Amino acid sequence: MNDAHARQLPLDVPLYKDVKRRLTDALTTGEWKPGAAIPAERRLSERFRISVGTLRKAIDELVAENILIRQQGRGTFVASHNRERELFYFLHVVPQQGSKQYPDVQLESFARGRADRRVADALGIEPGDSVYRIRNLLREDGAPIIVDDITLPVQRFAGLTERQFRERRSTVYNLYQEAFGISVVATRERVRALPADNATATLLGVAAGTPLLSIRRVALSYREQPIEYRVSLVNTERHEYWAEIGT
Repeated sequence: MNDAHARQLPLDVPLYKDVKRRLTDALTTGEWKPGAAIPAERRLSERFRISVGTLRKAIDELVAENILIRQQGRGTFVASHNRERELFYFLHVVPQQGSKQYPDVQLESFARGRADRRVADALGIEPGDSVYRIRNLLREDGAPIIVDDITLPVQRFAGLTERQFRERRSTVYNLYQEAFGISVVATRERVRALPADNATATLLGVAAGTPLLSIRRVALSYREQPIEYRVSLVNTERHEYWAEIGT
């Protein structure tokens, strides 16, 4: 393909968007692994038979979306999950005073079940499909602050075990990436207030009925494929929701 191929694309779709799609296809199929450098721009422009300028615009968008990371003097790398990345991009609960920190995570339960309509719609699966249901308790300085209920489709995480989840070396998203080749690149969240039920109140050390912040998150992989549904119930006595919106 060369820049003349733009005439074969829909008139309202810039050529670099097609190049971005092809780069994303390579990431989706695992051609370039998390943490690895992608080929140099000159090599990629030759591969796709386009100008370096067109290629750079496609890469710029993937960098802006935190899918690729540029390192000055080293090249461009596929983003990989670690605590620093999860803290910066995906953790939106922060202390009302003091700096954001990564909480201690304790696995409370791990079971298989069936997706209800809400979960099925969120994950793009059918009601009744098999899912993993995982509950974590998150603490900060020893105090419980968040109960996380995570639902994963079994068909995308086949073979996941409680031991594997409990004994993971790093973050949950790092486990998805290293063990299953699934990268979380974006999330969608909805926030509202809910009263604490008895089980959640016990875990958080609050009275039943205490208002909690409910954060419903759908985690997305490449091409906006939903891979995780999560409900976080947050004790807001000393914490609040904070997210920076780009312009």
